[in-house]
Amino acid sequence: MTTTSHVSQTSPPELPNLDNVSLERDGHVLLIGLNRPHKRNSFDRAMFADLSRAYALLESDASARAGVLFAHGDHFTGGLDLVDVGPSIATGQTPLADDGRDPWRLDGQWTTPLIAVAHGWCLTLGIELLLAADIRIAAAGTRFSQLEVQRGIYPFGGATIRLPREAGWGNAMRWLLTGDEFDAAEAHRIGLVQEVADDASAALARAREIAHTIADRAAPLGVRATLASAHLARQQGEAAAIKQLIPEMRALFASEDAAEGVQSFVERRQARFQGR
Repeated sequence: MTTTSHVSQTSPPELPNLDNVSLERDGHVLLIGLNRPHKRNSFDRAMFADLSRAYALLESDASARAGVLFAHGDHFTGGLDLVDVGPSIATGQTPLADDGRDPWRLDGQWTTPLIAVAHGWCLTLGIELLLAADIRIAAAGTRFSQLEVQRGIYPFGGATIRLPREAGWGNAMRWLLTGDEFDAAEAHRIGLVQEVADDASAALARAREIAHTIADRAAPLGVRATLASAHLARQQGEAAAIKQLIPEMRALFASEDAAEGVQSFVERRQARFQGR
């Protein structure tokens, strides 16, 4: 596990213009907005491809130190556009772009923190997008349902793996096996979301605040090492993560950011991390 490589300080690449997903830089935070509001942000193949390209950018753009996933319009997402996506999935085709990454983050290593924000309807794959993020915020009026079993299918974006881990077996099965609707208070109780805000605007503002705390105040190499260690423990077990703790710490202590962290402490000022 190597996470302390130099984080490039070159100018960030130009943002692509996507049809169904908005992209905006806010300093070192990349804002990713689901943008098919006339269809309640339901996912057809084109939207899947756009979101996968956005996630590839989040992970490859060295200037992005954190991301925020949110949605335009009245709803986070109504789930799959089954008429458009269903036939391709049934024949084994992937709706993801060849130059993209899996928005459910089930492929390979992920090193950039992502905060997800839900409001309105958050159905099926929307819950799985939340579970794939590192921190989740919901507006108070959000309505959740993992309703695939009511459509003759099952969750295939990670909910069967992640929700039992996050919520506990009984809580997960209560909602996965029934497809029943639940509210933001229940989502918070079971750990699906970490915070509930008053409304969609407040939820997005809170997510951006957390993202900027990570991007502007935390050392990029330290953040990447923290995520890598946690993922290693989850994927390969505690022993594998423990084995890397001291070697990774030695590498971090040798970085310029670590020296800056010590110096800022001595001088009682905010650290200015460069990612190297």
